[in-house]
Amino acid sequence: MTVTASDADRTIAIDALFKALSDGTRRALIESLVQDGEQNVLTLTKASGVSQPMVSRHLEKLKRAGLVTARRAGRETWYAARIKGLAPVIGWMAIHGALWSQRFSALEGLGTD
Repeated sequence: MTVTASDADRTIAIDALFKALSDGTRRALIESLVQDGEQNVLTLTKASGVSQPMVSRHLEKLKRAGLVTARRAGRETWYAARIKGLAPVIGWMAIHGALWSQRFSALEGLGTD
């Protein structure tokens, strides 16, 4: 099996996405942005239950992973969910979910003999 540069890049991107999504606070921030739309840091901080500097750090990690966008408006930064950012994770889960489903089905078949 030959691994190309694009395969390696894709793997790195998926790893970054899973790492970004591994934290419950980051998942809650994305969920809030998806449900309520674009929000500023102050609004996200009030809803999160963690400090503003911590929210900003989480948002930066989400931004680097391509899961949120940020825009400046005066002194405020507004964040929005970037749903297309989840596409690599969804694709990975579809492929591997189907594979595991097939394997579990095969295992179940072994027990019925």
